[in-house]
Amino acid sequence: MPTLITHAKPPASLTTLSALALPNLKALLPLLTPGQRHTRDEDTLSPLHEMLQAQALGLQAPDGLLPWAALQAHGLQLPAAKPGEGWAWLTPCHWQVNTDHVRMANPTDCEISPEESTIVMESLRAFLAEDGITLHGLQADGNWLALGAAFHALPTASLARAAGGAVDHWMPRQAQAQPLRRLQNEMQMLLYTHPVNDARAARRLLPINSFWISGTGDLPEGFTSADNAGATVLDTLRDASLRNDGPAWAQAWQALDAGAIKTLLEQARRGEPTELTLCGETAAQTFTLQPQGLWTRLSNRFASADIPALLQSL
Repeated sequence: MPTLITHAKPPASLTTLSALALPNLKALLPLLTPGQRHTRDEDTLSPLHEMLQAQALGLQAPDGLLPWAALQAHGLQLPAAKPGEGWAWLTPCHWQVNTDHVRMANPTDCEISPEESTIVMESLRAFLAEDGITLHGLQADGNWLALGAAFHALPTASLARAAGGAVDHWMPRQAQAQPLRRLQNEMQMLLYTHPVNDARAARRLLPINSFWISGTGDLPEGFTSADNAGATVLDTLRDASLRNDGPAWAQAWQALDAGAIKTLLEQARRGEPTELTLCGETAAQTFTLQPQGLWTRLSNRFASADIPALLQSL
């Protein structure tokens, strides 16, 4: 199964990689052959790592329509969306409304418990139903799984794009999205005095006052999850990268090197199928184990991978 490491490019705060020791990655790369290099603009609705993850599952979709919610509903054996309807993820979050922009706190930093999310979701179930949106429960990933006509063929920005920054640029502007934007705004008033937020305020936590819409898109007709095994996605660099925390990112990389990368190295040395993709914000590089002649194998024993240059190129 392919392995995809996201947020592999150093954050801006890490000015030098000279102290980053990744011995297993340095030993692994000479055994592999560089394959396809992928690029993507940083203003696309779907980030590069999500596009590659979808491709590994055999899903090809336009920007903003990677069908993550429909895929989850399929895995839960929920009825398929009817014509004109679509699945979506609604992620509870905190919005800070400023005079010229709206900023969303990173939901992973908001410490929203499953119990809090469920209580808020149940409070909004009937309200959302008035706009034809059916909630199908809180999922293990913290998202509410929702079904409605408003989500059908509606391109939406990944949570990875909007979390921790201004959301105005990422909001859907299509006419069908107007009720959704209204609901997002009205949630701030509806939840202003909610008991869950009163309790959160007492613990000095940000209130839950909106939701982010993502994961829209339809599965191809006849899709089955057994068609493709997908990829192992390792996103342990994500939080440090989004916080622009260079030391924490380097520490997370060293943990990856001692764990997953070491496993891939042992796998490659046994001659087993091995594929690794290192992914940054705008570029990704894939490496695969290919049959090599004697001279190539001998040369690779003395080859040295330029890890800093590779990671900076992503």
